[in-house]
Amino acid sequence: MDWSQSLRLIAPEETLSVASLVLLLVAAWGGDKAARLISILAVAALVAAGVLVAPALCGGAMGAETSAFFGQFRADAFASYAKILIYLSAAVSLVIAPAFFDRFKAMRAEYPVLVLLAALGTGMMVSATDLLTLYIGLEMNSLAAYVLAAFLRTDGRSAEAGLKYFVLGALASGILLFGMSLTYGFAGTTSFAGISASMTQGLSNGALFGIVFVFAGLAFKISAAPFHMWTPDVYEGAPTPVTALFATAAKVGALGLTMRVAFEAFGDQSAAWQQIVVFAALASIVIGALGAIRQDNIKRLMAYSSINNVGFILIGLAVANPEGAAAMLYYMAIYVAMTVGGFVAILMLKDENGEPVEEISRMAGLSRTRPGLALALAMIMFSLAGIPPLFGFWGKFLVFKAAVDGGMVALAAIGFAASVIGAFYYLKVVKVIYFDEAADVVKGESDFWHKLILVLSCVFISPLGYLLTPWFDGLTRTAAAALFSGL
Repeated sequence: MDWSQSLRLIAPEETLSVASLVLLLVAAWGGDKAARLISILAVAALVAAGVLVAPALCGGAMGAETSAFFGQFRADAFASYAKILIYLSAAVSLVIAPAFFDRFKAMRAEYPVLVLLAALGTGMMVSATDLLTLYIGLEMNSLAAYVLAAFLRTDGRSAEAGLKYFVLGALASGILLFGMSLTYGFAGTTSFAGISASMTQGLSNGALFGIVFVFAGLAFKISAAPFHMWTPDVYEGAPTPVTALFATAAKVGALGLTMRVAFEAFGDQSAAWQQIVVFAALASIVIGALGAIRQDNIKRLMAYSSINNVGFILIGLAVANPEGAAAMLYYMAIYVAMTVGGFVAILMLKDENGEPVEEISRMAGLSRTRPGLALALAMIMFSLAGIPPLFGFWGKFLVFKAAVDGGMVALAAIGFAASVIGAFYYLKVVKVIYFDEAADVVKGESDFWHKLILVLSCVFISPLGYLLTPWFDGLTRTAAAALFSGL
């Protein structure tokens, strides 16, 4: 094996590792006064890592030349696509954090370091082609995430979110590890390629149990029903920039890992896990929609929206072919833009004392006090609901088309019917901010970076986003082809 090639392929991970260690030393010496400088340097490190992974995506890297460390790590076009979304989401969570934490005098130097470590672990997840690499990346992301959820020590909800996330996350990791142990026991290897080869002649009952437990553990990480119970409480309690990180970077990493495991490790036995994925997809769509209807907290509503959207993304996974994978990747990019915009808009909802406004009822009449913010929030809600001509519609259309083309017409029909339920609670938010009697609560000024990110998100999800479809079609198909190249 060529070690120099392996070290070259993990250049983004090396960049983030060195940057996080150096910035940790800067935090130790400079204290919290250096938090802004560390945040800027952390964003620069993420941008550098994104630049390093871009050539693999643009060049359509796939095959043996993308494999590192005896097949335990792969730096192909699929991993590069997911990593760009992860690094972009992590950078946004760093940019929007200071204005939020400064209100509580809680901006600490450790925050950007933890975000870098979480991004590093998440990136390793989407490149993992071995159960050991998978678990290392997953736990690196999870350990940083537990601390980030409880980062706002002056808020009891944040401490509760961190504790719940830790306890339930540890349980899910145990379930996943048990499934990995069973898989290793019956396959005799931890390599995805080896696991796939061992199952070509059939699937034993023990290996089937291993698949079930592995997918159960992964379902927790992507907050798919029925393993979604942690999501509303953690999203509500965690600091809003951290919630944005969980809903975007962590979600993309977990979905990318699930795709890698499903197609590379268990691709020859898709019939064994398709039923699990179909059930999780439909359950997530329905539970996410019904659970959001009674919510008055906008962050909890976004949590159920996340569950709902994961259900639609899983429809592409259930199809189990390159078209379904490409549709998933397309949807994930649009979902990241919508979610980033949504949480930035939530950060901009402040009263005259600078306190966050999270209750939907207190947003009544927002269109008369902050018309620009109300318009942006309405666009995001309509796009999340999949209402044309906004770009969110295109993501749902692609996964439904992939399901129909793949012969899963009933799944597409049920998913389409269930999406109508989800439209209700999105429209409820629009109704409150445009048609209810003004509560005159939201008055605070917004940070420049918040405005810029919100505008960019809204431009992307507007009909102008369709101008990017030829480019995105090429990227997603290239990434999906890389995922299936070894099968």
